[in-house]
Amino acid sequence: MASLFSGRVLIRNNSDQDELDTEAELSRRLENRLVLLFFGAGSCPQCQAFAPILRDFFVRLTDEFYVLRAAQLALVYVSQDPTEEEQDLFLRDMPKKWLFLPFEDDLRRDLGRQFSVERLPAVVVLKPGGDVLTRDATDEIRRLGPACFANWQEAAEVLDRNFLQPEDLDDPAPRSLTEPLRRCKYRVDPAARGKRRPRRGSDPEGEGGAEGGDGELF
Repeated sequence: MASLFSGRVLIRNNSDQDELDTEAELSRRLENRLVLLFFGAGSCPQCQAFAPILRDFFVRLTDEFYVLRAAQLALVYVSQDPTEEEQDLFLRDMPKKWLFLPFEDDLRRDLGRQFSVERLPAVVVLKPGGDVLTRDATDEIRRLGPACFANWQEAAEVLDRNFLQPEDLDDPAPRSLTEPLRRCKYRVDPAARGKRRPRRGSDPEGEGGAEGGDGELF
């Protein structure tokens, strides 16, 4: 997963705005984790309405006030803000564990095209290997809250760092009765990673991401 940001700098949303600018630092923050790419903008009313929901979702999974150990989850804010001041203002009340790209980094725009983001807000869920697990999880997060993380974790087969159990790697047993259903729901074609989907109006499955009225991006 760190390879997506190889050669780039990610910044922690803390008071010191610590920079992760080495491969070792990026790997420590991103490897063996589900990574959420949050595409948003402070000037987008739909993003302003969704941001508190996503903040609560993230905090309840990663803040040890709520959980015994933080979930294997990372979030990168991919700003679509028109100015750096608006980006900073939007991030001011967001969790300190969020990461973001420097405003001057063109990767902010490139990632939107790479993952076919067409409206804001959008949350792309990536497996540890970088494959797309969910193209837009905004509606799922609204409906299910933190409960959807368990579905993603099981579908992505993220190794639990606390409770590793021996498995027959040739034919591993299902970890729960619902695992086969989750694998089916979140099945990923590795070749589709970063692949552009059909333009709006020509998508036979109607994948539009979040609810109607969300902000247009491209």
